[in-house]
Amino acid sequence: MPRPSKLTHSELQELLSALEGWELIDGKLHKTFAFIDFSEAWGFMCRTALIAEKMDHHPEWFNVYRTVRVDLTTHDAGGVTRLDIELAQKMNALAR
Repeated sequence: MPRPSKLTHSELQELLSALEGWELIDGKLHKTFAFIDFSEAWGFMCRTALIAEKMDHHPEWFNVYRTVRVDLTTHDAGGVTRLDIELAQKMNALAR
């Protein structure tokens, strides 16, 4: 599988505008998800983990009670790639 390439600034801005709730912070895609309770947050993380494993692309995340804070970047590419955008889209769909 070819190594993903870092998105250009204009590509990233265009794709980011279509990602509800995500922003660019310190060179990473960032979003904080809020759920009803810990069980909902944990379920979201479990479902995301299965998708991330299939993609072989794993989020940086932090969970406290009902919130899940996520940062996405592709370390091999040195920034945000289409893999990050794809995972962010899938996470948004799971959280609905």
